Amino acid sequence: MIDASLIKELREKTGAGIIDCKNAIVKANGDLNKAVDLLRIKGAGIAEKKAGRTTSEGIIGSYIHHDEKIGVMIEVNCETDFVARNEEFKGFVKDLAMQIAGANPPPVYVKTEDIPPEVIEKEKEIYSAQARESGKPEAVIQKIAEGKIEKFYSERCLLEQPFIKNPDFKIKDLLVQRISKVGENISVRRFIRFKVGE
Repeated sequence: MIDASLIKELREKTGAGIIDCKNAIVKANGDLNKAVDLLRIKGAGIAEKKAGRTTSEGIIGSYIHHDEKIGVMIEVNCETDFVARNEEFKGFVKDLAMQIAGANPPPVYVKTEDIPPEVIEKEKEIYSAQARESGKPEAVIQKIAEGKIEKFYSERCLLEQPFIKNPDFKIKDLLVQRISKVGENISVRRFIRFKVGE
């Protein structure tokens, strides 16, 4: 017999359906962390299958921060108008807009592929020069630069950021969950963030 509180906790952590949560707990022999991993793997597989599908529907969401000094508009696309009108989809878009408003530093790009190569090269040069300045051996400099580039991605790319409501998940994990749940491809198209005085 599976403890219903485990299913509830897993649903709250992952947003997956009851049946999927129950199956993951059974497969993980009651280990909640292992069940979370199983659901993430399953979701990634579903998302990968749907990745090539066209997303021509969707909504433009907005969020104005409580102090009215920061505002965000974001376009998130899906495959059908049915999903675009779904309250859960709208909530997801709102969460993304709040993420952009609340992140410090705020994201500039949606995903790593959006960063111009010259920006990445310039960042690598700066990180390498910093490592050289501190007297690190040449063999270590490249590794330091690569590590700092990963940090740069997590700060500047929306999909690479830890979710402000649950830092255990990156935004891309949240996106995979939603794709798995709604059964169609979802893509973050673009966003803009306004801050008074900037």
